[in-house]
Amino acid sequence: MAQNSPGFASDCQFWLQKLSVWEQASTLETQQDTCLHLSQFQEFLRQLYEALKEMDSDTIMERFPTIGQLLAKICCNPFMLAYDESQKFLMWCLCCLIKKEPQNSGESERNFWVRGLLCRILSAFRFEVKEVDLFTQALGYEPVDYCPGLLKNMVLSLVSELRENHLNGFNTQSRMAPERVASLSRICIPLVTLPDFKPVVEALLTYHGHEPQEVLWPEFFEAVNEACLLKKIILPISSVISLWLRHLPSLEKATLHLFEKLISSDRNGLRKMEHSIRDSLLPQAACHPAIFRTVDEMFRCALLETDGAPEVLAALQVFTWCFVEALEKGNKQPKFTLKTYFPYASPSLTTVLSQYPKAIPQGHRLQPLLYLAKLLREALEDQIHGSREGPFESWFLLAHFGGWADLAAEQLLSSEAELPAALLWILAFYYSPQDGSQQREQTMVELKGILSHLLLLLRRGPLSAWELQAVASERPRTDPRPPAYDQLVRRLLLTFLFWAPEGHMIAKETITHMARTDEITREIIGFLDQTLYRWDRLCIEGPGSRQLATELLQELRAQV
Repeated sequence: MAQNSPGFASDCQFWLQKLSVWEQASTLETQQDTCLHLSQFQEFLRQLYEALKEMDSDTIMERFPTIGQLLAKICCNPFMLAYDESQKFLMWCLCCLIKKEPQNSGESERNFWVRGLLCRILSAFRFEVKEVDLFTQALGYEPVDYCPGLLKNMVLSLVSELRENHLNGFNTQSRMAPERVASLSRICIPLVTLPDFKPVVEALLTYHGHEPQEVLWPEFFEAVNEACLLKKIILPISSVISLWLRHLPSLEKATLHLFEKLISSDRNGLRKMEHSIRDSLLPQAACHPAIFRTVDEMFRCALLETDGAPEVLAALQVFTWCFVEALEKGNKQPKFTLKTYFPYASPSLTTVLSQYPKAIPQGHRLQPLLYLAKLLREALEDQIHGSREGPFESWFLLAHFGGWADLAAEQLLSSEAELPAALLWILAFYYSPQDGSQQREQTMVELKGILSHLLLLLRRGPLSAWELQAVASERPRTDPRPPAYDQLVRRLLLTFLFWAPEGHMIAKETITHMARTDEITREIIGFLDQTLYRWDRLCIEGPGSRQLATELLQELRAQV
C-alpha cells in the first residue's frame, strides 16, 4: 500500500483545492462543476478508504497530513453528502482516523474532533437554539419530525409545480420557468437515489414544456439511468419510457448493459435470459416504436458484428417473445400497427410471422408454413432486385420469430407423402441466408435426401445410433460443406431424435457421438435449451421428451 501513498497524496491535494473553490463561491458554475465530479469523487473516496483501512491512524496522519482538512470540507458540502454512497465512504474514512487507545491529549482531541464530524453527518438537523424547538412545537411538530415534514412538503410543492406546467401545456402563465426546471434537474443529480426525492425525479422525467430544446440536464438523465440500471431506484415504466425517449444515450447504454448480462447468462439457459430481459424493462418500453427500433437496430448490429452468433440470435428471439407479450398486454392503450415496428418489411409477412404457432392447431400448420415460404420468397426477390438491404432484411425479420424454422423441420419429419419444397426452402434460407438461388436449390436437394433417408429408417424398423450418424455424414457433393449446412443437418437429426418416440431410445448414444468438440457440444446444449424453452412457451412436447431433454442438457452442461 505504501507505493500508492504518493498518488493518493496528490489526489487529496487536487480534491482539497476543488472543495476550497466550491466552498468559497456557490454559483451556478460551481454547482455545475460539483455535479460533474460527483461520481469521480465518490470513486476517489472508495479507493481512499481501501488505502486507509490498511494503516493505523498515526501512519495515516503522517502520510496524508491534509486528510483531516479534506474530510472536514466534505462534511460541509451537501452535494457530496447527498450523492449515492459518498456519505458512507466518508464515514468509513473518518473512522480510520480514530485512535482506539489514545496515548496523549493530542490523540484524544483528534478522536473528539472526528466524532464531532460523524455526529454532524448523522444529524439531519441540529437544534442548538431553544427558540427553534419552541417554534416547531408551536406548529404542531416535534423537533425530530420537523425536518422530514419540511422535506416532504418541499417535494410535494415541487411536484405540484412541475405537473402544473405539464397540464398548462402551451400556457405561458405556467408557474415554473424553464430556467428553474433546468436548475432543479441539475440540483437533483446527487439526489436521484434518495427515496424522498423519487417523486421529483418522476415529475422531472414526465415534465413537458413548450421549449424547442431539452431543458433538463444531460447529466440528470445519465444519473437517473445509471441508478435504474444498478437498481438503486425503481421507477414506473412511464417514467422510464420518458427517460429513454428524451435521452438516446441512456437507451443505448441500457441496451448494452442488457447485452452484457445476456452474454454472461447464456450458459445458465434461456429462462435466466428471459428474466434478465424482463427485468431490464426494455420489452415493455419497446411498445413505443421509437424505442423498439433503437433496440432492434442494436440487435441487428450485434448479429452482423458476430456473424450471427447463436447466443445473440437466441437473445433476439427471447426479447421478441417478451416484446410481443408486452404488446398484447398493453391493449388498453392505442396500438401501433406492426408496420410501425418493422418499417422495411412486408406488412403481410410481418403479420404472419407475429402469429406464433401456438395460435395454430397442431394439425393445421402446413398451410401457414407454405404461405410463409411464399411471402418470404416474394420479399427476397423484391430485395434482391430493388432494395439496398438485400436478403438480410427478410432473414432478420424471420430471425425474430425463429420458432417457425423449428416448426418447418418438425412438419417435414411428419410428412407421409412428398416432402414440401417450400419447407425445405425455409430451412435452407434460415440457416444460410447469404446463399444464392442456385446454391440454395442444391442445399434443398441434399436436405431432401437426408430427410427421406431418416423417414425410411423410421419405417423400416428399430433405429440405431450408428445408422443415424451415417445419415448425418453423407456427402452427396464433392466440395466441402459450409459450417451452416453441417449445423442444419445436426439440427434435423436432433429434432428427429426428440420428435420420433423411436429416437428416444438411442438419443443419448447418438448425441454422445455427435458431441465430438466443445463447439458442437455447446451447439447441442443450445438446441436442447431452446427446445425446452419453446415447449414451455407453446405448451407442446413429444411423449417422454421433456425428461430426456432435461437430463441430457444437465449432463452436457456438466462437461463444458
